[in-house]
Amino acid sequence: MSNDFSLSSFPQLETERLLLRETTLQDAEAIFAILCDPGVNQFNDLDTFTSIKEAIALIERRAKRLERGDAIRWGIARKQDNVLIGSCGFTWNPREHAAEVGYELASTFWRQGIMTEAMDSILQFGFKKMGLRFVVAQVMLDNIASKKLLEKLGFHSQGVLKQYGFFKGQFHDLEQFVLNK
Repeated sequence: MSNDFSLSSFPQLETERLLLRETTLQDAEAIFAILCDPGVNQFNDLDTFTSIKEAIALIERRAKRLERGDAIRWGIARKQDNVLIGSCGFTWNPREHAAEVGYELASTFWRQGIMTEAMDSILQFGFKKMGLRFVVAQVMLDNIASKKLLEKLGFHSQGVLKQYGFFKGQFHDLEQFVLNK
């Protein structure tokens, strides 16, 4: 992996049930529907969306981060209808040949193995195609579902980072998980 990991085209990934693809402005309504749910945003650094404009801005921000070569975020779409139901992706740490992972999924699709399927696919891509040595995830302490997901994928807890994250107007303790190649 180089210091400015870049792709000639967006790498679409496919699993048994899912298409992991680039999000476009046509996905704004689907993204808004996901991120206007307070349950989805309970454990992440995003405020609950109140306007479609926030979804459009998020799509544009993610595209710019990909352009700069410092992050990639796949939209998670159902194969059957190509409708977006979540996202997952990496923020690179090129110096360490590592990345931090993030994800969210519409609440109607929780506990169906969808995020496990999507994450497994991007982790394989990260290790095999990008040459990552390890992937980090930071999780709020009360986010039991996320911890279980990471453990199922082979991540191991490295302990709690006290007052590490600042979002939604306050500091949060975060548990750090790592998956090595």
